[in-house]
Amino acid sequence: MDTHTFHASDGTRLVYADCGKPDGPAVVLCHGLGAGAAQFGADAAWLSERGYRVLVPDLRGHGASGTPPEPEQLSYSLDRLARDQIEMLDHAGMGRVHWAGNSLGGIIGLVLAAHHPERLASLATFGTALSLDLPAWTGRMVTLFDAVPGRAITARMTAWSTTRNRTARPLVEHLLGQYDGRAVAAITDTVRRYDLTSAATGWAGPGLVLVGGRDAAVNRALRPQLAALRDRRNWRVAELPEGGHCANLDATEDWRAALVSFWREAAASSPAGAS
Repeated sequence: MDTHTFHASDGTRLVYADCGKPDGPAVVLCHGLGAGAAQFGADAAWLSERGYRVLVPDLRGHGASGTPPEPEQLSYSLDRLARDQIEMLDHAGMGRVHWAGNSLGGIIGLVLAAHHPERLASLATFGTALSLDLPAWTGRMVTLFDAVPGRAITARMTAWSTTRNRTARPLVEHLLGQYDGRAVAAITDTVRRYDLTSAATGWAGPGLVLVGGRDAAVNRALRPQLAALRDRRNWRVAELPEGGHCANLDATEDWRAALVSFWREAAASSPAGAS
């Protein structure tokens, strides 16, 4: 897997991994808040062995990516996070891609569907609600938990609550130890309150919502919202009963099978496919 670095249009240093066949169907696997590209390391290798070209970004403030030279709230807006991904695709020489996003990665995918639909061959989300309305203090909790009980303890506790897969917990803990606290707090302020229902219903391409049966917190918001998609022929909803918030880590085989099947159907319905 190759790692590439470029600078976004606002000067932020961004990093992404790239693997697989250069001319294979193009896929982006995008992580959620507080995570990083390493969440999908095994999945990217698995997909590349099956002929896909896979990009896996570290979002700004996460993993190996940097933070803006002169950060402000707009530096972490959803439009800015989506622009980073368009610039990544341009840097990688990719046109249209199959987008699969977890949590924040799914939110970014919905923004791309609304504002840059020409760059998506399909859109899949997991661990992502169509809208949220959380209290104003939500973002401040990130800073608080970094202080008490501290990042290391918080990361360990969150890893245990995120996945039932004991072998995946050290990975989650590692990822949660890498992010920039100020960046994640700012992004939390951005995403604590949003409504992308119209972005989902307005998306005309192939869409898939993967619902992790053990992702209780997100499902409280998501399940009632799925009614908006059920009568739309381009959207599918697939249940992953053993999936948690990061379903690729604890319902791995079902998660991979659902995505590959979805992408094949999407390619069959659009002969041009992803490039």
